[in-house]
Amino acid sequence: MLKCILKFFLRALKILIPVTDLAAIKQSGISPVHCAAAGAHPQCLELLIQAGFDVNFMLDQRINKHYDDHRKSALYFAVSNSDLSSVKLLLSAGALPNQDPVNCLQIALRMGNYELISLLLRHGANVNYFCRVNPLHFPSALQYTLKDEVMLRMLLNYGYDTERCFDCPHGDKVHPSYTVEGWTSTVIKDTKVSPQYWLYSLTVIICGPGTMAINRLHPLSPEAWLKRS
Repeated sequence: MLKCILKFFLRALKILIPVTDLAAIKQSGISPVHCAAAGAHPQCLELLIQAGFDVNFMLDQRINKHYDDHRKSALYFAVSNSDLSSVKLLLSAGALPNQDPVNCLQIALRMGNYELISLLLRHGANVNYFCRVNPLHFPSALQYTLKDEVMLRMLLNYGYDTERCFDCPHGDKVHPSYTVEGWTSTVIKDTKVSPQYWLYSLTVIICGPGTMAINRLHPLSPEAWLKRS
């Protein structure tokens, strides 16, 4: 049954791709590539990439505001899902790994996924990315590697700037007496993956002359489709 559902998705996508209006996709603020990545459908994603859809199309602000982390890229969705197949497809097609407010590498480090971390680093993920939550610029990635020597070595091998760990903007001067929160769930929003409930009923209609290219494309797995039916 699951194979039948997936085959239906692929057949429908093959029919819809040729009549899709790319200008309307831009106007909608979300790409089919996002939907395929969010739903963890690597086969659909591969079809879209082969058809020339832009893997670096960014979610419009009116769409990404629904997420606490303000994600933009399809790659971020794939990394958040730990979907290695989709991540490989996107990176091989030229997806840029440093386009989101919270770096994709940060998400992979939080999950402790060695394969994802290695893959992102090999494709140029910024190893020295940091979240400015206080006056310091202590590299954020380090918070996830303090108890994991393997991850720490991976970061060091790709140019991790250890000097930032000892750099303070106040120097030898007296430090302000106020306190800062540091890394807490109230400051860094990459400590949780935002739900996709609002996408379940999202209707993206891409119109050309008398055509409807995408209608109610849900980022659900075949298993989820069976549960809802």
